[in-house]
Amino acid sequence: MKIFVAQLITESNTFAPAPTGRGGFEEYGIYRGDASVKAPDSTGDMAHFVRSMLEADGHEMVESVCAFAQPSGRTVRTVYEDLREQILEDLQAAQPVDAVQLWLHGAMAAEGYDDCEGDLLARIRAIVGPAVPVGVEVDLHCHFTELMHSSADIIVGYKEYPHTDVRERARELYLLLIDTVAGKVRPTTAVFDCKMVGLWHTTKEPMQSFVKRMQSFEGRDGVLSVSLGHGFPWGDVPESGAKLWVVTDNDLVKAQALANQLGGEFWAMRDKTGANELELDAALDCALHVDGGPVVLADVADNPGGGAAGDSTFILQRLIERRIGNSVIGAFWDLGAIQICKDAGVGAKIDLRVGGKCGPNSGTPVDLRVTVRAVVDGHVQHALDIREPLGTCVWVEADGGLHLVLASKRTQLFGTSAFTGLGLTLADKKLIVVKSTQHFHADFGPIAKAVVYVSTPGALRPDFAHIDYKLRDLNYWPRVANPHLATLSPTQG
Repeated sequence: MKIFVAQLITESNTFAPAPTGRGGFEEYGIYRGDASVKAPDSTGDMAHFVRSMLEADGHEMVESVCAFAQPSGRTVRTVYEDLREQILEDLQAAQPVDAVQLWLHGAMAAEGYDDCEGDLLARIRAIVGPAVPVGVEVDLHCHFTELMHSSADIIVGYKEYPHTDVRERARELYLLLIDTVAGKVRPTTAVFDCKMVGLWHTTKEPMQSFVKRMQSFEGRDGVLSVSLGHGFPWGDVPESGAKLWVVTDNDLVKAQALANQLGGEFWAMRDKTGANELELDAALDCALHVDGGPVVLADVADNPGGGAAGDSTFILQRLIERRIGNSVIGAFWDLGAIQICKDAGVGAKIDLRVGGKCGPNSGTPVDLRVTVRAVVDGHVQHALDIREPLGTCVWVEADGGLHLVLASKRTQLFGTSAFTGLGLTLADKKLIVVKSTQHFHADFGPIAKAVVYVSTPGALRPDFAHIDYKLRDLNYWPRVANPHLATLSPTQG
């Protein structure tokens, strides 16, 4: 079989002031047909994995565009259109193909496009026609749209948050596509709109068991796949929000019944699955009351993986004011401070202004007297089967044992190697503050005495009832007590 494969991934925070431009993609490499060979350990990791699967089974892979950008604002229109057209040109040139397997995010928006994935899938469908199966793997923070639904034969979402199952889902999708081409199955999908906005961690109950429950239906009685798309709260597009969908073998009635059943169960758990974050001082109090350490604090509102700048100083300022030492915090995205430290050199004692540069959600700059402990060019972090570039990184130490890590590439911190690779030790620290929402958990969870999620006034403040949506309707929980009752009036509770 000849299978066409492409990747186009970014998550669009439509409230972020800075657009996602070509530079955002170029920072991680825009590949066209060779990512699996040239970047198998970074941007092309999934292309390499899929190629290995296909070729091991004797199939031919036609590799197209492989591109990724860190989340920010809407993608510049011409950038999206150019990447889209490269994929479509490659697909046209590859005709005929037996199947199409894509790796997309599901929450990409561009100037003039609220649903980039749906737009791309519809154009792909127009090229391959109705008989060629089209499958797509999406992030669980996707917007499951009607255009995506009608244009793809199979959509498979990650089940875990943090995303520890990306390769498992790729293999699941691949096997379903192969069976579809062979005529063994006829995928049919039904969806349940949960009418909910939030973040749901699958590392704890009851979500941990709910993921296992979804999986318990797969592979029997004609059920092929079950996915829960959590939605991306900071993507203001018409079809956002949590949705659960079921893929069966040509049984729409069964698919809809199971989607309704599981979607209803997820809705019923709503009061047990949210409210993970504490306000700043309460979070610090909680962490300090833990016997021993390290305690990991997640700076969820300044997560670059959700479109934040990565330079907010709210937690840093409070650590200084409360004289809390023996702590490490990172990674700050601060190019100017990095250059100053690099010029000064390791061992230098300098006055340094850190963070607070990208806008109101970044807080105010913090002035510190620091010692430059390490400067590393081309630093990387490793976790979740990913090798993530951090660029030039600096470790500085301020009075009281307060350690800061600065990175020249704006990305969330999710691997312990981001710290230890600079020479920092973690086991002896009281607090480890990471600018991440949940992906840190896979690597930091095993070393943490406790994990505390912190809410600050940053760009991703988890106040889901009051997000200033303009495009999506406001009939969702928790803004509305029960949005499934059409006559219910909105509340502010």
